[in-house]
Amino acid sequence: MLSAEHLPNGLTLLQDDRFFKLGQDSVLLSAFARIPKRACVLDLGCGTGALALLCWRDDLTITGLELQPGPADLFAQSIAQNKLQNVRVVQGDLREIRRLLPHASMQYVVCNPPYFASNTGKHAVNSAHKTARQDESADLDDILDAIAWVLPTGGQCSIVFRPERLCPLLSGLASRGFTPKRLRFVHQTAQSAPSAVLVSAKRGAGDGLIVEPPLLVCRPDGELSDEYRAIYGK
Repeated sequence: MLSAEHLPNGLTLLQDDRFFKLGQDSVLLSAFARIPKRACVLDLGCGTGALALLCWRDDLTITGLELQPGPADLFAQSIAQNKLQNVRVVQGDLREIRRLLPHASMQYVVCNPPYFASNTGKHAVNSAHKTARQDESADLDDILDAIAWVLPTGGQCSIVFRPERLCPLLSGLASRGFTPKRLRFVHQTAQSAPSAVLVSAKRGAGDGLIVEPPLLVCRPDGELSDEYRAIYGK
C-alpha cells in the first residue's frame, strides 16, 4: 500500500509497504551528517530515498544509488512529486560503481547499509526487506570500495551501523585512507546498550577523533527525548 510521509523540511516521501520505510536510523544519520555547502552528495543504497530527501538542501546535488528497481522507481516518483531539479536516482549494483558513477565525482557520501551479515539478524518479511537488512547483495567491503571510488582526498562520508560491527567498519575505512573524525552511539534509553553507531570519516585527514555524547532516543518515561523531537519534529 502506498503512503506519503511529510518530512520536516517540507518534502514528501512516498512509501510502499513492500519496501523499507523511513526509520530512525535515516533520521538520525541525516542530522549527524555535516554536509558542506554546494556539495555533490551520494546516498549509497538509497532505497526509496528517505535519507536523501532528509538531507536535501537547495544548494546540494544529490544522487541516490539503489540496487532494487522497485524502491528506485518509488524514489523517482518522490523526486518528481517534489519537483526537485537537484536530485536523481541511479538504479544499479554498487559493486559495479566504476561503470555507474565517475571516479572522485562526489564530495560527501551518506550510507545506511544493511546492518547484518548474510543469514543473521531478524527474519525479513520479503526479498526486498532482506536485501535492505542483510549484506547478501553487497558486503561491507563492497560498500567501502564504492565509497572510496567516488570520494577524492578530502571527501567525507557518514555511516550508521551496528555497534557490534564497529571494528570492521573502522578498520575497513582506515585501509582505504579514511580517518574517523566523529563518532556517536545511539541508545534507545539511558539504561540500554547502544542500538546504533554514527560514524563520520574523512579521506586523507590527520588523526583526531571526537566521540560525541550518547544520543538518547527516549526519556525515562518512554516518551521521545527532546533531542530526537528537535531532529524530527513536525
